[in-house]
Amino acid sequence: MSDSAPNSSLTTFQKVLLLVSALVLAVGLFLVRNGGSIESPLDQLARRSLSPEVALSNGRPTILEFYADWCEVCREMAPAMLEVEQRHNADLDVVLVNIDNPRWLDLTDRYDVTGIPQLNLFSPDGTMRGRSLGGRSETELDSIANALIEGSPLPALAGVGSTSPLPEAASADSTGPRSHS
Repeated sequence: MSDSAPNSSLTTFQKVLLLVSALVLAVGLFLVRNGGSIESPLDQLARRSLSPEVALSNGRPTILEFYADWCEVCREMAPAMLEVEQRHNADLDVVLVNIDNPRWLDLTDRYDVTGIPQLNLFSPDGTMRGRSLGGRSETELDSIANALIEGSPLPALAGVGSTSPLPEAASADSTGPRSHS
């Protein structure tokens, strides 16, 4: 009997094979986690988005989502929004507006964006029908999309509200609440 231990070091070929296997496994896990796409769902939606002007004038109902890349709720909601967008892409426009992009400052001001994600909901003629604040599940997004497509009332969900037109501005010669005349 000899007291020598068996040689346990790996050959160069085995080291290379182990490294390649680890890299293939890492890439495979990344692709499976992202649904086979290297782009995140939020990036896919943003890339495929029409401009708000086109979407609001093309005769289709529109969901205008105000979001930010750093918003955790926006990222969590993105896969559900992507599913809804893909399911209804023939009947509905989903438009993403990044609030951190100075290009959209006028839209964030016009639609009084005070929190994200904020979904502004538009009828086919471009009239704003309502607003949704906060994250939404796929089921909730689907019911909102169906209501917009069918022209039916928006679903009664917490954080979803209809909008009504502002009254006409009073004429300049009318007496206002601060008038003492």
